[in-house]
Amino acid sequence: MTENFCGDGTLLRCMGNCGCSAWVCVGWHPKKLQMFCGVCVKKITKDNGEIMFKSLANAVRFLSIDQVSAANSGHLGMPLGMSDCLTALFRNIMRFDPENPVWPNRDRFVLSGGHGSAALYSLLYLTGYKDFSIKELKNFRKLGSKTSGHPEYCPESGIEITTGPLGQGIANAVGMAIEERLLNSRLGDSCIDHYIYVVVGEGDLMEGISHEACSLAGNLSLGHLIVLFDKNNVTIDGDTSITYGDDVRKRFESYNWDIQETDGYDENQITKAIQKAKESPKPSIVICNTKIGYGTPRENLPKAHGGALTPSEREFACKYFGWDCGPFEIPEYVEKAWRAIGKKSHEICKAWYQNQEKRYLSFDFNINTEMQRVFRSLKKEYFVSRPFAATRNLSKAILGKVAEVNPLLVSGSCDLGSSTGCKSNNMKVISSNDFSGNYIHYGIREHAMGAVMNGISANKKIKCCGGTFFSFSDYMKPAIRMSALMDIPTVFIFSHDSIGVGEDGPTHQPVEQLAMLRSIPNLQVFRPADAIETVECWDLALNSSHPSAMILTRQEVLSVRFSDRQNLCANGAYLLNDDCTNDVKCSLIASGSEVGIALELKKMLNDKNICANVVSIPCWELFDQQSTEYKNHVLGDGVRIGIEASNGFGWEKYLGSDGLFFGVNSFGVSCPGKEAFKYFGLTAKDIFDKITDLF
Repeated sequence: MTENFCGDGTLLRCMGNCGCSAWVCVGWHPKKLQMFCGVCVKKITKDNGEIMFKSLANAVRFLSIDQVSAANSGHLGMPLGMSDCLTALFRNIMRFDPENPVWPNRDRFVLSGGHGSAALYSLLYLTGYKDFSIKELKNFRKLGSKTSGHPEYCPESGIEITTGPLGQGIANAVGMAIEERLLNSRLGDSCIDHYIYVVVGEGDLMEGISHEACSLAGNLSLGHLIVLFDKNNVTIDGDTSITYGDDVRKRFESYNWDIQETDGYDENQITKAIQKAKESPKPSIVICNTKIGYGTPRENLPKAHGGALTPSEREFACKYFGWDCGPFEIPEYVEKAWRAIGKKSHEICKAWYQNQEKRYLSFDFNINTEMQRVFRSLKKEYFVSRPFAATRNLSKAILGKVAEVNPLLVSGSCDLGSSTGCKSNNMKVISSNDFSGNYIHYGIREHAMGAVMNGISANKKIKCCGGTFFSFSDYMKPAIRMSALMDIPTVFIFSHDSIGVGEDGPTHQPVEQLAMLRSIPNLQVFRPADAIETVECWDLALNSSHPSAMILTRQEVLSVRFSDRQNLCANGAYLLNDDCTNDVKCSLIASGSEVGIALELKKMLNDKNICANVVSIPCWELFDQQSTEYKNHVLGDGVRIGIEASNGFGWEKYLGSDGLFFGVNSFGVSCPGKEAFKYFGLTAKDIFDKITDLF
């Protein structure tokens, strides 16, 4: 008898009809199950809704426990504490169909605290997503498995967004809620009318990005955004009181959100709170009072955050919850009940495809054709007019023309619409009561803007771009990295791209940022040299399935292209001239505004009978994909000289051991832009004086 004692001081005989007369410790089973043994629990569960709910939640809980145990690695605190809330959400609220995982009008679920991924994988398996089997769950955190340590973007498998860096997920969810309203305004309620549900913890809400994103959500009255806050008052270092004393209720009231609070283990309370939230015109947060590591010896302790349970700790949890199944075992009636939950929206989904799919798909049927017409027209125009203009202003004009033919293009900026060229004169501002526009005022919130843009782009329907000054890309780096990790086609616009910024000085003059962006896998970094290259780079970015960064000048640049036919920027780099085919002494390789310097330098060298080619290299990533023969042809056999107003990191792969680089290897200076270029020796004459002795 004593071995059944769990420490709360009460032992009672089983009150079921099984005749076992077993001693049952109060605390083994939640609420109404406290007086019954495991055999009786199974029998009663089949006929009792509340008890069935607990069994459903325990299936999520114990599959999570078993995944982490199999990997001997992972995070159990959230899955143990939030399984009841998640079960209430999926069972009673969410509209989804595992047979059609990318149904456009499905509700979205975002696990912002991505470290709790085991709970998400459990839910996907239980509800019937084909990519998640028991075998996949057993391979949790193993090479090649779908059950990676943190959820990785794959809507076809039920994972809406990659999460892990805290705060990113809630900002992504804000973007998804904006995208839902954008499409709703264009297609109507019958086609698009769904909700975005996101689970956050204290860590998410401590991150600065959550303040930025939630403030924006409140300002836009995103009523289809509902947050479940896993409030357990514990982080890795201890009780949250050591670092975090925020009044969450007052905080979100100040953001213009709807706030409710609930017991995180009461199905009726949780369900009613979410249903009420759906009726609010404001974004909503439901504060779910939970216990980290619930039902284990680690309950309410910091060590509950991560690590596998020991066998004895799992046994404790089994007794606490009345769960007598082995690892990765689920009672048949529980599994059937979960599969039924997975099918509850199937007929709704089927009806949507019958009645709305054609409209949804045809909405953007002619967009690409119209955009190509715009790009061809602009190239011809710029070829004739040969404008002397800043590429940010050229970009603004291009965006304006594209926006006229593409209702799915949405731009925005961080209080810098005119300065960055992100807002053309014909763009309409999106507001809380009108989402038919195509321009978002993000406010001065760079980090949130990047993550919100990713949320808008994740569905790959809206083509989202937005920007700020290039030096502030550092604020956006985590979001840029996540877009590249997910490989979604967000377009980041960065103007004021170099020391050419001028008088604002080194705080606003990017030096190392180009190298930073180019180091990110999957990210296409475009730095066009003139009007025609700017058109070509926008053509490539808007038709790409990859994320892109558009790097633009503040200062005017010369027109350098003498051909408007094929998109030469698609090769990443190309020869600007064809007048120097024999005895080429050097190749002058440059991007952006420095291509003009290279052309001027070429003329000076030619006057000295030194034959030089000029190579424009607007996109390293595309150039790297070309054949070895093409790359060798473009770069040439002579001395390779790189010219770029950056720190030069990475240029060695093009210049070789004998090449030279002229750039900016310190922070900038406060003075007019032309003087800054002279100060750093980035003029044709300065470079000419330093290289003529080579030939």
